[in-house]
Amino acid sequence: MNLKKITLLCLAVAMLQPALAADDSLIPDDIKNYIGYGAIMVMLLLLIVAMLVLLKAFRVLTKALLTPEQYAELQAEEKAAKVKKPKAEVINKLLSLKPLSEEKSILIEHEYDGIQELDNPTPAWFMGLFYVSIVFAVAYFLGYHVFGIGQLQDQEYVTEMKIAAKEKEAYLAKAANRVDESTVTLSTDPAALASGQAVFKASCMPCHGDKAQGVVGPNLTDDFWLHGGKINDVFKTIKYGVTAKGMPTWEKQLTPKQIADVSSYIKSLHGTNPPGAKEPQGEKEVDDAAASAAAKTAMVVKP
Repeated sequence: MNLKKITLLCLAVAMLQPALAADDSLIPDDIKNYIGYGAIMVMLLLLIVAMLVLLKAFRVLTKALLTPEQYAELQAEEKAAKVKKPKAEVINKLLSLKPLSEEKSILIEHEYDGIQELDNPTPAWFMGLFYVSIVFAVAYFLGYHVFGIGQLQDQEYVTEMKIAAKEKEAYLAKAANRVDESTVTLSTDPAALASGQAVFKASCMPCHGDKAQGVVGPNLTDDFWLHGGKINDVFKTIKYGVTAKGMPTWEKQLTPKQIADVSSYIKSLHGTNPPGAKEPQGEKEVDDAAASAAAKTAMVVKP
């Protein structure tokens, strides 16, 4: 039953991998790595379980093929091979110590207050580690401080901060592209307004004029709106268009973030009263938040 559950879990993880690897996924890369590592560990556990099952099967097969005498002899040999050495003997070998019966041969001649000292050698494994640490220290010093092959801690910090900034930018870009007409908010960020201005000049200026004064399309700087003047209404109008009046839909040409930026830019133009503005169209709708934002950003972004 446990094997079935583990197998189903692995299959579920494998099926979720394409969804987790999607470009617009908001799951951080390190979480994806942990999920992948978990799947690998589960597969290794399954492999170990399978090997244990095979070993058990081989034992049963061996017992079935051998005679009772041969099987008893085989078990006796296995038990003899498993006889452990005394713990003291193992410790003595690891620490290069002499047994108590041979300590007289390594006694040092001097003594103090009746206390004598044994001349036990330093364990070989300890000396090996000591020499390896010396070689590593020399190689580290030459590589990092002389030849500059690797990065020191302060350089690693700068590199990691640059990588983190790029990852943050990519994450925010993914999050920004999930905005729609129900979640969009009015932005006063100069970078967002500058982006919106660029989109407006490239896509909206032919119909609404370079200052949004209105040409074929309506004037976007006054208090009158044909399809609503709130930021959500402006976003929706740009996204879906008004095909009956000749305005195309922009949801396939522009990303959600671009639509949000140009919507905020249009709202920032409220009350600018450009020369040659087209006569009012639609219903009057004063958005106090937009008027306040326009007053704050009028000196930041110029149409």
